[in-house]
Amino acid sequence: MRLKDKAILITGSYTGIGRAIAKQSIKEGAKVVLNGLREELGQELLREFDKDKATHLTIDITEEDAPEKLVKKAISTFGKLDAVVNNAAIVASSNLDTTTVPYLERMLAVNTIAPFAIIQAALPFLEQSKGNVVNIGSINSWSGEPNLLAYSISKGALMTLSRNLGDTLFRENGVRINQINPGWILTEHEFINQREQGKPDDWHKTLPDVFAPAKRLFKPEELAMAAIYLMSDESGPISGQVIEVEQFPIIGRNPPK
Repeated sequence: MRLKDKAILITGSYTGIGRAIAKQSIKEGAKVVLNGLREELGQELLREFDKDKATHLTIDITEEDAPEKLVKKAISTFGKLDAVVNNAAIVASSNLDTTTVPYLERMLAVNTIAPFAIIQAALPFLEQSKGNVVNIGSINSWSGEPNLLAYSISKGALMTLSRNLGDTLFRENGVRINQINPGWILTEHEFINQREQGKPDDWHKTLPDVFAPAKRLFKPEELAMAAIYLMSDESGPISGQVIEVEQFPIIGRNPPK
C-alpha cells in the first residue's frame, strides 16, 4: 500500500474528484480528513470507511479560521499530517461581460487564496513529516475557454503558487508541492451542469473528437491515481511540477481537420 499510515487532508472530498481521491487514499492505507459543504454528504461518505480511517469537518474553506480548524482536525485525530490535497473549488462559467469584481473575488477566495492559507496552516506539520501538497488545478490554468474567464484566472494563479512554493518550500522546509491539471472529468457536478444547459443525460457519449479523442471523458478514479502517485514516496523528490491529466496536448496541439 503506497500511502500506508499517512494522514491526509482532502478539501472538497464529499463529492467528485475529492471523493475519488479519498476512497483511493484509504485503499492505499492512508487515514483521511474529509471536507465539504453539505454535512449529510460527509456523513454518508464517512459510513463507507472504518472509524479509525476517516474523520470529517464540514466547513467553507474561505472562513477565516477554516485552515486552522482543518489542520487541527488532522492533528487531533491522527497525531500528524503527511499530505494536503487542495481540491475544493468553484467551477462556474463567466466571460468579460458577466464577470463582476465580487464574482472574481469569490472565485479567487475559494480556488486560490484558501489553498494558500491551508498550506500556511499546514506547513509546520508537513515540515515535521517531510510531507507534501497536491493542488488540483485545471488545464484552463494555461489560458482557458472564453466562458471560463474567472475560473481560468483563479487556476492560473494556483499553478503559479504551486510552482513557486514547490521550489522554495522544498529547498527550505523539505515539503513538496505539485499540481494536477485535469481535463474534462465526468463527475456528478458535470452531469448536473450539462443537464442545466439542456443537454440529454447521454451527452457524454456523443462528444466530438476535438474534446475526447478516446471517445470518452476521464473518470474521477483515473485522476485520483495521479494524486496517489504524487503523495506517495514513489514520486521521490518531485516538486514544483504540474502534471496534465488530459487526452491531448495542451500546448502545440494539432488543429482538428
